[in-house]
Amino acid sequence: MSAVDSDSRSERWNRAVLGPLSSDFLRITTPRDIQEQADRQAALALYQQQTALSPYMPANIVGRLSITVAQAKLVKNYGMTRMDPYVRIRVGHFVYETQTDPNGGKNPRWNRVVHSQLPAGVASISLEIYDECSFTMDELIAWTEVKLPEAVLRGDTHEDWYPLSGKQGDGVEGMIDLVLSFQPASAQGATTYMYQSVAPVVMVPSVTGRPMPVFVHPQQQPQIVNSHYPQQQQQQQPVPAPPQTAPLTEEDLKQIQEMFPNTDREVIKSVWEANRGNKDRTINSLLQMTDQ
Repeated sequence: MSAVDSDSRSERWNRAVLGPLSSDFLRITTPRDIQEQADRQAALALYQQQTALSPYMPANIVGRLSITVAQAKLVKNYGMTRMDPYVRIRVGHFVYETQTDPNGGKNPRWNRVVHSQLPAGVASISLEIYDECSFTMDELIAWTEVKLPEAVLRGDTHEDWYPLSGKQGDGVEGMIDLVLSFQPASAQGATTYMYQSVAPVVMVPSVTGRPMPVFVHPQQQPQIVNSHYPQQQQQQQPVPAPPQTAPLTEEDLKQIQEMFPNTDREVIKSVWEANRGNKDRTINSLLQMTDQ
């Protein structure tokens, strides 16, 4: 009998599926989770598009800011187990996140380098440390606002520990280690670049309940901008008015619904409007959505 039991145990182990669990395993999905996931997907999609384009820098950007989030020392571990901290960084309207340090507790380490464009008029950055939770919303542990040192804006590399605020009080929640450096736009030289306008993104719901970004085709041809004479270039090449969106007829709507019976009418209308009433592009965008 022992040999039979051993064989059956071996068969059960062979049938077992081994491997890493998904990040959302046993995680309760709330409307706020869905919204945050949609925001992250849209931000990531736009960031990937912008970094894939040429190094053209808009006129309101003064340079590139490099931020190294090295580590933190927190005064308290909140919760029954060791915390899983990550950092959210805001530079003007740009938002970035580090990876999570599993079981980082009071001494998390990230060593994450973030390269961000620095908009004109932005003199400080804000950081928030969260504890990634599995069954509840991620908990905000600490936060701080760091004023960019003048030495960094002059081109020096600066490393320092900055105090954190939190439940313990202002500036007493712990410290975070940052390395800052800056490269002004003038140091990159004036060059003629070819770039395309970023394609619009439409957030649409999927069968899994999590909205996803759907890219629509750009309507304008690539433009050539000469950074030596940006004002003359703008005068010589006026921006054309965007084409008007063709109305969605009931016949077209019915035909598209027959092709995508599981897609809501409002989603079809949103994708139609984002594609300026182009039927073929609308169908391609919906195919992209259903494939994901």
